[in-house]
Amino acid sequence: MKGSFKLGNIAGIGIFIHWSFSLIIAYIIYSNYRAGHNVEQITWSVIFILSIFMTVFLHELGHALAAKKYNIKTKDITILPIGGLARLERIPEKPSEELVVAIAGPLVNIALAVITGLFITIPDLKELTVQLTGGVNQSNFFLNFFIVNIWLAIFNLVPAFPMDGGRVLRAILSMKFERHVATNIAARIGQLLAIAFIFIGFNSNPFLIFIGLFIILGAQTEVEMTKTGFMLKGMLVKDVVMKSYETINGNDLVETAVKQLLNGQCKNFLVISNGHPTGSLSRDEIIEALSNNGNKATIDTVMNRDVLKCNIKEPIEIAYKKMLTSKNKLALVYDNEQFAGVLDLENILEFVMVKNAIGANK
Repeated sequence: MKGSFKLGNIAGIGIFIHWSFSLIIAYIIYSNYRAGHNVEQITWSVIFILSIFMTVFLHELGHALAAKKYNIKTKDITILPIGGLARLERIPEKPSEELVVAIAGPLVNIALAVITGLFITIPDLKELTVQLTGGVNQSNFFLNFFIVNIWLAIFNLVPAFPMDGGRVLRAILSMKFERHVATNIAARIGQLLAIAFIFIGFNSNPFLIFIGLFIILGAQTEVEMTKTGFMLKGMLVKDVVMKSYETINGNDLVETAVKQLLNGQCKNFLVISNGHPTGSLSRDEIIEALSNNGNKATIDTVMNRDVLKCNIKEPIEIAYKKMLTSKNKLALVYDNEQFAGVLDLENILEFVMVKNAIGANK
C-alpha cells in the first residue's frame, strides 16, 4: 500500500505501517497536553495506543497463519489508523477453511483478553466507571487493554461483511447453500444490521452511521464479486483471453500514453519493450505519473512491473480473484511459456454481463 513503510517480515509475511499512523500518536500527545495531563500520563496514553495497534497486528497475523495452514499465502499486513489489513492471496472457498481463517482473528483477541484477565481484577460497574475516567494510566492500563480486546472480538464477530463475522456466517451457510447464495443471505442480514446501526446512530452515536454505511457498501461489493466468480465457474482463461489489445512502447513518453488514452476507449495498456511484454499501464497510473513526474517521463519508469501472469488453461475464476487481490487491471496470459494475450478486468466483467443477459432471455 502506498505511503506505507516496511517494518520487517514474520513467517515470510511483509509487515508495513502507514505513515498516517504517526498522526494518531501526535493527536494523542496533543489532546493529552491540552487536557493538562502530565508527562507520565501522556506516556501511558501513547503506550496504550501502540498496544492497541499491536493487538490489531496480532489479529491480522491470526488470519494469515490460519490461511497458511491451507497453503494460502499472505502478501503483507499493513497497520492503518483505522485498523489492520492482511492481503491474502485468496479467500478459501471450502466452508470449513473459511470458517477457521475468518474466526482466527477474533480468537486472538479473545485469547489476549483471557490472558490479561488472569492478572487483573474485574471491578463492578460503578468502580469500572471510576477507573476508566480520566484516561489511561499505570493502574488501569491492563484493564483498558482487556476491555479493548473484548470489544474488538465482539465488533469483528458482527455477522456482516466485510467484518470477520460476515465471513463466519457465510461459511456456516455455505455448508448448506451454494457459496453465492450463502453470500447473498449473509450480505442481506448484514445490511439489515447496518440499517439498524444507522437508525441508532442518528439518535445516539454518529459513528454508528459510518459503520452502517461501511457495512452496506462492503456487503454489496462481496455479493457482486462472489456472483461474478459463480458466473465464471467451469470456464478457463482461454475462453476470455483478449488477443487484440492496445500496446504502448516502454521507451515512449507519458504524453504518448495520454494521447492514446484520450483518442480511444482503452483504459489499460500492455507495455512492450524490445518486442516483449514487460508491464502494464492503467488510466490511474497515467494520471498519477502526470501528477508526480510530468508528461516527459518514460513509460518504463512509471508502469506496473508487478503484472500478474496466468496460464491459458487456468480456471478464469481463479485468475479473476488473483487480479482483484493483486489490484491488477491487466494480466498476461501464457501458453506453455509462449505469450498468448491478456486478461482485462473490465472485459471480464463485460463478459459476465453479456453471459448474464443471455441467461436471462433463455
